[in-house]
Amino acid sequence: MPAPLSVIVPTLNAMPSLGPCLAALAEGLDAGLIGELIISDGGSTDDIAALAEAAGATLITGPAGRGPQLAAGAAVARRDWLLFLHADTCLQPGWAAAVLQHVHKGPMTAGYFRLKFDVQGFAPGLIAGGANLRSHWLGLPFGDQGLLISRALYDGIGGYPPLPLMEDVAIARQLRGRIRALPATAQTSAARYQRDGWLRRPLRNIWLLCRYLLGADPKTLAAAYRAPSAN
Repeated sequence: MPAPLSVIVPTLNAMPSLGPCLAALAEGLDAGLIGELIISDGGSTDDIAALAEAAGATLITGPAGRGPQLAAGAAVARRDWLLFLHADTCLQPGWAAAVLQHVHKGPMTAGYFRLKFDVQGFAPGLIAGGANLRSHWLGLPFGDQGLLISRALYDGIGGYPPLPLMEDVAIARQLRGRIRALPATAQTSAARYQRDGWLRRPLRNIWLLCRYLLGADPKTLAAAYRAPSAN
């Protein structure tokens, strides 16, 4: 049986975090899950081409923006299942078995991972716990929790929209009722929270999410997200 999984990772000057992300995929290679790795780059000035070659990945380039980059990666993927991961996310041991179990259940339900941060403490645990509750009760996992989805389901809902922000929310809404938590964990970087504050960062994220759900232009939200006060 051919390896069923295409792994797609969007990057933009992400080399420091990409190495650990790719190393965590070794479990999937050993399990015969991963058939191809696609790095979708948005114009990095680091040596992403050399890292992609060393990892045996297909490197594609295009405009910056996670939505367009994820969509571009999916467009060239050739396997029956797609696994989208952020470059600063590392899947934790046991993920391959969880993915394989999900794949065997059939193509009409997508999956995401439980979130944890790469630092310990009350605030990281609280924020990650809140994210996991939001994902469970509202069906709105964010991109740092990964997305496992069959090609059939991905194409059926129209794939990732080319949004500069909130592309993860948009696709999760399209999957309402057809997305489940996987019994495995994705560990993501806490750097932005440590820089901005464990209270300020999630409050700003919630505010941006509410504005998006109320119809705000994603381009306007992206500009606010990337402004110095938001970074």
